[in-house]
Amino acid sequence: MIALAIAIGLVIGALVGLLGGGGSILAVPALVYLAGQDLQQAVATSLLVVGITAVVAVLPRLRERQISWRIGLLFGVAGAATAFAGAAVNRVLPDELTLALFAVVMVGAGIRMLQEKPATGTACAVDGGGVNWRRCLPRTLAGGLVVGFLTGLLGVGGGFLIIPVLVLALGLPMPTAIGTSLVIVAVNSAAGFAAHAGEATLDVPVTLTFTGAAVVAALVTGRVGARIPTDRLRRWFAWLVLTVAGLIATQLTVDLFA
Repeated sequence: MIALAIAIGLVIGALVGLLGGGGSILAVPALVYLAGQDLQQAVATSLLVVGITAVVAVLPRLRERQISWRIGLLFGVAGAATAFAGAAVNRVLPDELTLALFAVVMVGAGIRMLQEKPATGTACAVDGGGVNWRRCLPRTLAGGLVVGFLTGLLGVGGGFLIIPVLVLALGLPMPTAIGTSLVIVAVNSAAGFAAHAGEATLDVPVTLTFTGAAVVAALVTGRVGARIPTDRLRRWFAWLVLTVAGLIATQLTVDLFA
């Protein structure tokens, strides 16, 4: 089990470091189907690990000045408010339905990432590198509220949803979107974990091992990811997300007819 936690942690940390998110969308299925955790335990573990990993992964982006702090904090605070609502809905849904919703969100995110093009609307950008808050504030708050709800409902940090919003709706350049996403993921994960903390007992050895491996991978890949194009990596990740969604759907179908 420890070896498996290390392997999962390395993959999740690498994704967070390179892409500014995406770790938890794979962490929850991996913990449920590979590590044998129940859904509540997997959600809490995923949020804790991904939140800590995002805090560490933001350091290389901080040195490169690739973070829009005001947008990140506003987006994160809005999401923190709705994360508790998402967690409340999660408590009353059957695990099978939650996993099915998870697969649907994964398919949508994967397709959206494959379609992603450079931003043209520049909703927030103004000359001189400033922010047009009249246009930016409503979109930032709306995006934060939706992603925060999904964080609480599904146990995801939301990076795979945050980056398309930051790039396509808010007009941030990709490197800044990745760095800003890490700030938002950290805030959302902390709120989501707080909302789920009393409902699941963490497997401490697995969680510590998972976290350590993820942090190491995030530090290493974050240094590389801050300096390389991300378009190809994002396409690969999109296909990986779609593949995992297919595996979840297959497993749910098998369980349904078992």
